[in-house]
Amino acid sequence: MSENWRKAGLAGAAIGVIAAGAAAGVAVERLTVGRGMRRKARLALDASGPYGSLRGTPGKVRADDGTELYYEVDEAPEAKRSRFRRKAAPTVVFCHGYCLNQDSWHFQRADLRGLVRTVHWDQRSHGRSERGLAQADGSPLTIEQLGRDLKTVIDAAAPEGPLVLVGHSMGGMTIMALGELFPELVRDRVVGVAFIGTSSGRLSEVTYGLPAAGVGVVRRVLPGVLRALGAEVELVERGRRATADLFAGMIKRYSFGSKDVDPAVSRFAERMIENTPIDVVAEFYPAFQEHDKTAALANLDHVPVLVLAGDKDLITPSGHSEIIAEHLADPELVVVPDAGHLVMLEHPETVTGRLRELLARAGALPAAANVGAYGSTAHPAR
Repeated sequence: MSENWRKAGLAGAAIGVIAAGAAAGVAVERLTVGRGMRRKARLALDASGPYGSLRGTPGKVRADDGTELYYEVDEAPEAKRSRFRRKAAPTVVFCHGYCLNQDSWHFQRADLRGLVRTVHWDQRSHGRSERGLAQADGSPLTIEQLGRDLKTVIDAAAPEGPLVLVGHSMGGMTIMALGELFPELVRDRVVGVAFIGTSSGRLSEVTYGLPAAGVGVVRRVLPGVLRALGAEVELVERGRRATADLFAGMIKRYSFGSKDVDPAVSRFAERMIENTPIDVVAEFYPAFQEHDKTAALANLDHVPVLVLAGDKDLITPSGHSEIIAEHLADPELVVVPDAGHLVMLEHPETVTGRLRELLARAGALPAAANVGAYGSTAHPAR
């Protein structure tokens, strides 16, 4: 037991640095709202919120290491398909981020239903996909593995015809890895790409909005702490439940940039993140520190690319999107004001509108379908 407490102490030191800002807000809330009432509020939001309720035709496929990957397909109606009798309509494949699942695209999925064929999948060890078998056997998780997983899903769910690939955060890195590993597939079939709140590398330099001293502490202890916590899943999950208010504050701080986020949306994001087991969090984290796919962006020079980020993103700051755009031949760079890392949930009209515009450029939607889709809440950065 003493060893467990030692690990918990290390975790507290690291998490305490990261959560300092969030804890202040939680402390104020504790003065005005009882714990039981807060718990009832969370349960009410879970019951009433429609977010994450959309479902499509399910499918499963085995990755190269045997891991079962789960995906869903929303088919376009036959009337829509008739528009493309001479040329197949593109399939839009959505790739979600770290500690999320395919439901993180709820608003975009709802908007595009009945307009285009879409594929939504859960990355290995996330959502309804199986825990990575290679990782369970001790093999480190790599972004390249995720790129191969995406190829497997494409082969099963969209084996032919043009593709538009949309990735948020880790999902964008997955698309970069696909381009690096399978350049012929990208060259022959991909007609458009959207990178939302992602990075092509140098994530080890991100400060997470902390002072330099705090960043140094986190970088020194976090990898070891995560490994220790990953070995004590039951202990850590009990701790997360016991400190739900603090973690809710942390999630809000690092997910959103505006103060008036719909509480149901905030709770939806919190639920996705808290459903990611700590051992999965630990397995994936090192891969981001090694991630470097800037050179692979050259594989996308033949297609229009939307690069979009929130101006208050503390996880993948908008400067990383600017670097991506600098290495592309035909980018549209958009920085969304008052937006954090989960910009597609925080400002769904803006993200969906820009995505519709990309789909029109890629031939997946008629240009008229984009009229009025978004307002002036985003400003092109170039």
